[in-house]
Amino acid sequence: MTKSHSEKRVEMGAMGWIDQFPDLASLPLADRELLEEQANIIEIPAGKTVFAPGLKAESFLLLLQGTVRVQQTSASGREIVLYRVSGGETCIMTTACLLSNELYSAEGITETDVTAVSISKEAFETAIAKSPGFRRLVFSQYSNRISDVMHVVEEVAFERLDKRLAARLLQLADSEGNINITHQALAAELGTAREVVGRQLKELERRGCVSIARGSIHLKDPEKLSGFAIE
Repeated sequence: MTKSHSEKRVEMGAMGWIDQFPDLASLPLADRELLEEQANIIEIPAGKTVFAPGLKAESFLLLLQGTVRVQQTSASGREIVLYRVSGGETCIMTTACLLSNELYSAEGITETDVTAVSISKEAFETAIAKSPGFRRLVFSQYSNRISDVMHVVEEVAFERLDKRLAARLLQLADSEGNINITHQALAAELGTAREVVGRQLKELERRGCVSIARGSIHLKDPEKLSGFAIE
């Protein structure tokens, strides 16, 4: 994470944030105190950039509430969503940059209002060295998230787009079958071009699976759409 004027620091009080992370909840008292002394709880509004390509990682974030979308943009301007970080999770992009002293290569944007624990780079390095529980948290989440990213890569490289589109529409739809999303945002979810998504949606509409309006999609026949997702 980089420093940002959009952050709002709040009093920690008796929030007991450590207990939201199972690997930290059983830490010895000395390790808990080490983290609590070095941590600040911050609030970041929705729609703010948490980090961006070319910037240094200056702190480690543990999300308490909200969602951060991590995405990458190619030289041609095509976007792909790599993963999302939610409450109880950490960001592997930040972890990698802190451990390697490399600059960010992707962008993190808050999709909702976010409450998070911020630990400075120096305190992060101290905790990694001194606390086995903190190391377990960092590297277990790193390992799990790498698996998620590899799954995204495999899908983009090997799965048919129409199948991935159908599956993603089913995931995004609310209980009424409605999805408020633009073609561009949907293209970023799938790692393809907006025009390609538009053509695929038109085909699904022609087949009676969905109806399309500006900025929204309605699932007319989820069962039929599900058939496309598992072909």
